[in-house]
Amino acid sequence: MRKALAACFALAALSPDVARAQDAPYPTRPVKMVVASAPGGGTDAVGRMLAQHFSQAMGQQFYVENRPGAGNMRGTDVAAKSAPDGYTLLVSASTLAINHVMHKNMPYDVVRDLAPITMLVSLPSLLVVGPDQPFKTVPEFLAAARAKPGDLTYGSAGLGTQPHLAVEMLKNEAGLDLLHVPYAGVGPALIDIMAGRVTGMLVNFLSAKSQVDGGTLRALGISSLKRSHFLPDVPTIAETVPGFEAIQWFGLLAPAGTPEPIIRRLYEEAKKGLESPEMRKRLDAEGAEPVASSPEEFRVALQAEMAKWSAVAKAARIVPN
Repeated sequence: MRKALAACFALAALSPDVARAQDAPYPTRPVKMVVASAPGGGTDAVGRMLAQHFSQAMGQQFYVENRPGAGNMRGTDVAAKSAPDGYTLLVSASTLAINHVMHKNMPYDVVRDLAPITMLVSLPSLLVVGPDQPFKTVPEFLAAARAKPGDLTYGSAGLGTQPHLAVEMLKNEAGLDLLHVPYAGVGPALIDIMAGRVTGMLVNFLSAKSQVDGGTLRALGISSLKRSHFLPDVPTIAETVPGFEAIQWFGLLAPAGTPEPIIRRLYEEAKKGLESPEMRKRLDAEGAEPVASSPEEFRVALQAEMAKWSAVAKAARIVPN
């Protein structure tokens, strides 16, 4: 009996290591990271940075697959309905917290069908216009919009995306009438703005800074409450429209039901990457601030964002279709 008890105690002491040994290693094959927008935008840029870090840190290829369309819902749906095994992930913009206010019958439920891993970064948006537009300041832009209601146009990454709702919030707070021109991603919208076919756009800092620096876009204002040290001469929109703030974020999620150890490992590796000097330098150069929130913190923030944009849609009298 004494020998049997000793054997049981020995087994119990070893059980954590035995359990770990029995766990299948992750990852053992390439991991697809679905980006629900077109190449060239901020979501794509952050997704590719993260995929590179994961590939180096975890010993398997992590690769980006762009699935734009339907206001980011096409790619989100693909990810939400994938097997919850850690081999399909979603890199999403804050549009994820907005689509429910635009669409009644969504093909997925954000809270039910997706497992938050981490909010990756946050960043303000820039109100940009093409270099040939006549206005050079936010007050001039607002004056032109008020002088010719419905004449000025603004682009977005699609119906219900954050760039769309952010301008709707600006329209409501500033008393504007602008014509919306939706695109299947940020990149195509910026091309038409630079060419003068669309007046302007509220676009995240990461997607537009290089064009602003190069002179192919003109930044009229920034959507944070404080000026950015990257573009200190660009005033905040709030200096003209008091209290206006529209911050965009990018997050990493997995299909609901993905094992908790995989969720935790992805979070920890993402956090290491976002806090590394190399990635911080790359993000800092684009005006993006690393967040690296825990899965629990991201879930709370996501639900708060959903409530916020519901209120914006209600004020703008947007009815889900």
